[in-house]
Amino acid sequence: MFALVAALGYYFVFPIIIALIGAPVLVISTLGTFAAAAVANTLALRIYERGKLADIGLGWTAASRRNLSFGILGGIGAALVVVVLPLVLRGADLEPVPNEHMRWPSMLFVSILLLFGAVGEEMLFGCYGFQVLVKGIRPFATILPVAVLFGLAHSQNLNFGPLALVNTMLWGVVLGYAYLRSGDLWLPIGLHFGWNWALPLLGANLSGFTMDVTGYAMHWKIGGKIGGLLSGGPYGPEGGLLTTAIAIGLFFYLAKAPIVHQETGPLGEPSLQEEA
Repeated sequence: MFALVAALGYYFVFPIIIALIGAPVLVISTLGTFAAAAVANTLALRIYERGKLADIGLGWTAASRRNLSFGILGGIGAALVVVVLPLVLRGADLEPVPNEHMRWPSMLFVSILLLFGAVGEEMLFGCYGFQVLVKGIRPFATILPVAVLFGLAHSQNLNFGPLALVNTMLWGVVLGYAYLRSGDLWLPIGLHFGWNWALPLLGANLSGFTMDVTGYAMHWKIGGKIGGLLSGGPYGPEGGLLTTAIAIGLFFYLAKAPIVHQETGPLGEPSLQEEA
């Protein structure tokens, strides 16, 4: 039932409602995801567990705030690497966008929208359904298929390609591992939001979307296939090999960061130690 409600809301009901009021594509995608995830999780919890969203990793505690902070730092740090490294090595430049400049209201709006997007996607792919599967078929048998679905869910984005699919699935594995490390959704939400928030601010495209929030855009000086493989082309860094490398690096960051594990989940998900 969770999957049916989530799919109907994600692909049909909420996008249609939001489109009827004339919202841009990014707003439709973001708010549609958030609404579908919130409704699906709330219904599933009320019907099967008599619980609330706090029971599946959204409780707000000191540990949650700590994990969220480490997630945001990791996401921003990863974005800095994939953007600043090419700039330092002179493989790319930041150039002003004609007739565009930083507008604080626009930046605030985009930040809030990206936060809703990160929360919505983590609720959709890491909440009730994911946690029940973790308990039923064990963590590492759950993460891979959910990561594949996470990658395919982005396949309708502009300029989506094979490497973008691989990287998005790899990010899905990273986010699933983040949940296992923390036992809550705040660590993966922080990673997701930090990455999504930093890329547009650094002048890069995000999942095929160009946001122009600062008035500057990243332009690669390396052309041809090599340049496309490194930069991700019009899709942005998520379609390039630098993101492949940094996503792998995030596993080491998550393994070493002083994350606080919380015992949450509708059925009390097994920890990494129990899986071992």
